[in-house]
Amino acid sequence: MDNLVDSFVPKEFMGEIIAIVNQKGGTGKTTTSVNLSSALARQGKDVVVIDFDPQANLTYAFGIEENEGTIADVLREQNSLSDVLLEREGARVAPGDIALADVEVSLINEIGREFFLSEAIKGLNGYDYLIIDCPPSLSLLAINALVAADYSIVPMQMEVMSLQGLNQIRNTIERINRSYKLDIYIKGILAVMVDRRRNLDSEIEDFIQNNYEIPLFSSKIRTNVRASEAPSFGQSVISYAPRSNSAIDYMEFARELMNNEP
Repeated sequence: MDNLVDSFVPKEFMGEIIAIVNQKGGTGKTTTSVNLSSALARQGKDVVVIDFDPQANLTYAFGIEENEGTIADVLREQNSLSDVLLEREGARVAPGDIALADVEVSLINEIGREFFLSEAIKGLNGYDYLIIDCPPSLSLLAINALVAADYSIVPMQMEVMSLQGLNQIRNTIERINRSYKLDIYIKGILAVMVDRRRNLDSEIEDFIQNNYEIPLFSSKIRTNVRASEAPSFGQSVISYAPRSNSAIDYMEFARELMNNEP
């Protein structure tokens, strides 16, 4: 992270900006972004969610196939963020697409390359939460998301290999805070794909609680086939199967987050 900036202008966005981050793929990151935004909207909150992954899985999961503008256009300064927002399930979605990968390459030699998303968010007011679905890597896009965020949430399977990824995320956030004089933090780890019949899930939870100064959310997202089916229908699991375990769990997680826990 060279080209460091001595100071950072505070964000004008008045709601909470949340980066959903895990550089390990297949951890429920996009599923969490989709369902958390839908759940918060159902609780009466005004929500924006940004698909900041070139794979654009969140865009697909919300049933967005063709659109006039994406977050890539915003970073290119061809559109404002408010211009590309589409309504889905009560939330406003900034779609992503593969062009984000080209934008990331073009930003490498730009001055202040880590702040392009922060600048795009400025002036976007009237929302309670802005959720950023990060790419599954600690790339320049992910750094942009973390710099823009107030805090991050880490969806994580309770498996041994997931702990290595948690260490990398924690170290990256510490470096960003030192470099830019910020105070980003991991608000909590969200246990996903939980199978309560497995002893390993509770063993990993105990290990995290005893060895990390990062809280675990009380809410846990149980494994459920409905959550895997929902994106094929362009819906959150909350809309697709509101009585499923996953839908119930994500609604509970939204309430926990609104209560400022853990």
